[in-house]
Amino acid sequence: MDTVTIKKRLEFHTQRLDNLYVAYNKLLSGGVKSYRLDDRELTRLDLGKLSDEIKDAEEKVDELTALLNGQSARKAFSVIPRDW
Repeated sequence: MDTVTIKKRLEFHTQRLDNLYVAYNKLLSGGVKSYRLDDRELTRLDLGKLSDEIKDAEEKVDELTALLNGQSARKAFSVIPRDW
């Protein structure tokens, strides 16, 4: 991927993450009974799903930031169990 594409994707996912944070905090504080995020209506019952979406968005932002800084997108390693 080129730098321009990475920057656009990073900007998009950062904005998405900010919106998810706002929705989560509004629902968690109890100030609202429901919160509208784009075309979805979220309630306190959706906090678990929203938390998972936040985690995914954070991972995507971290991955794109690493790509932008010239690092590999993911650091993978393997473990080979051995029975001696």
